[in-house]
Amino acid sequence: MIEAQDIIYDYPAKRALHGVSFIVRPGEVTALVGPNGAGKSTLLRCLAALDRPFSGKALIDGIDGEGDPRGVHERIGYLPDFFGLYDNLSVSQHLFYAARARHVRAGAAHQAVTATAARVGISDLLDRRAQDMSRGQRQRLAIGQAIVHGPRALLLDEPAAGLDPDARRDLSGLITGLAGEGLAIIVSSHILAELEDYSSAMLILREGRLVQEALLPKAHAGLRYRVALLAPDPQLAALLARVPGLQVESVAGENVFVLIEGGQAGAASVLKALISADLNVTHFAPAPHSMEDRYRAAQHQEIAR
Repeated sequence: MIEAQDIIYDYPAKRALHGVSFIVRPGEVTALVGPNGAGKSTLLRCLAALDRPFSGKALIDGIDGEGDPRGVHERIGYLPDFFGLYDNLSVSQHLFYAARARHVRAGAAHQAVTATAARVGISDLLDRRAQDMSRGQRQRLAIGQAIVHGPRALLLDEPAAGLDPDARRDLSGLITGLAGEGLAIIVSSHILAELEDYSSAMLILREGRLVQEALLPKAHAGLRYRVALLAPDPQLAALLARVPGLQVESVAGENVFVLIEGGQAGAASVLKALISADLNVTHFAPAPHSMEDRYRAAQHQEIAR
């Protein structure tokens, strides 16, 4: 797992992290979001045992990065937002070096190179030098370097930068697959719509402070619908409360937000119940919460304070 315990980090003229604490468990993908300068990259570097916090602890699989940084490096995959490659090395040489640097045996490292190249979609580029690759191909190679040694946890800082739409879809599938294998994963990105595809939780950092930690609903948790009437009706909430497989989330005038179980069949049953009750329904459509909605709501809460 990945655990931050009251991490404080100071630059010479600024405190970058103010007592940040959270846990990411095996199989979870946590989205790390926030404006530029919020401390996201600094936090990831502390977790990766590359920067030492002023106080607090960063634990990977129970190992303290300050006391055993090499142990952390063997168990973690880390992709920084600005990564470096050796222009004159080939793809296979990059991946082999990354595996061996993390104590993967030579025989196993050769197998890991082949498997990882296939996983990130660069099997046909094994002999190509980094300087001859496109921006997107270099990004795939960098992601490959982060996972070639079979880490227990993964830290990705803007992993989709430079990838085309097809490659971004493949990255989403890769992250989902790695989480399914039990990795604890943190992904930092400004593209919230992409994070929605695979994230199970969200951390919002602002000015070095963790302002919100939220679980994200699974797709099977229920469809969220907005029901609107021609005018507010006192019967609506009471009627909806009696419908099987439905939970009223909120009521605001003529609008009601509900969670419906049973997929489209459940939604059809709810609409039938509304019409049978002779309510003047003017709107009945999905209204899922997006990560953008949650991020903006957190912003408004901070402003209100």
